[in-house]
Amino acid sequence: RAAILTGAGKAFSAGGDLDWLLARHRDTPENNFEIMLKFYNRFLVMRELPVPVIGAINGPAIGAGFCLALGGTDIRVAHTKAKMGLTFTKLGLHPGMAATHFLPQIAGPQVAADLLLTGRLVGSEEAVRLGLVAQASDSCADTSLQIARDICKSAPVSVSTLLKTLRNKQNINLDQSLRRESEAQAECYPTNDLKEGVTALQEKRKPIFKGD
Repeated sequence: RAAILTGAGKAFSAGGDLDWLLARHRDTPENNFEIMLKFYNRFLVMRELPVPVIGAINGPAIGAGFCLALGGTDIRVAHTKAKMGLTFTKLGLHPGMAATHFLPQIAGPQVAADLLLTGRLVGSEEAVRLGLVAQASDSCADTSLQIARDICKSAPVSVSTLLKTLRNKQNINLDQSLRRESEAQAECYPTNDLKEGVTALQEKRKPIFKGD
């Protein structure tokens, strides 16, 4: 009747594999485009679950990890100490995983532009204020479970049909958004800025971007 998605450890999801990103840097744009589209389709399987999915953001949700929460869950609850952000541009990379599709729907185009262009992190209180999450809680798992129980008190057919209605609305032009993100990421992967952004993160220093 309902599902809860949360992190297995202290983080919800800290983002993508940095070595995998560097492998994309060495690959061809054509191959990267196909790789990203296939990757997105695997991620989007979450949206095919026939029950509401509640995201219990129990810790940091960064980059692709936060994209999973935004596009893969229907309701989000953040731990009071959780940090969230879409840090793609800080790595020299165009946002992916439908971030440019779902975030403007959820929080509006201005908030989306702010968070995507700056790559800044937000805490749970700001996330609630911006509409990124429904609630902040010291026990996001318990709060998510309570929401799931409340959903289960509603009639099953009405819930499943409503869920389909909501997701169908959100899915309009999703394919075009994913193709655009794949194209833009394939353009960014071979740049020196991408290599510098990922390497700087690995070396725990600030990147020096030169626009090439």
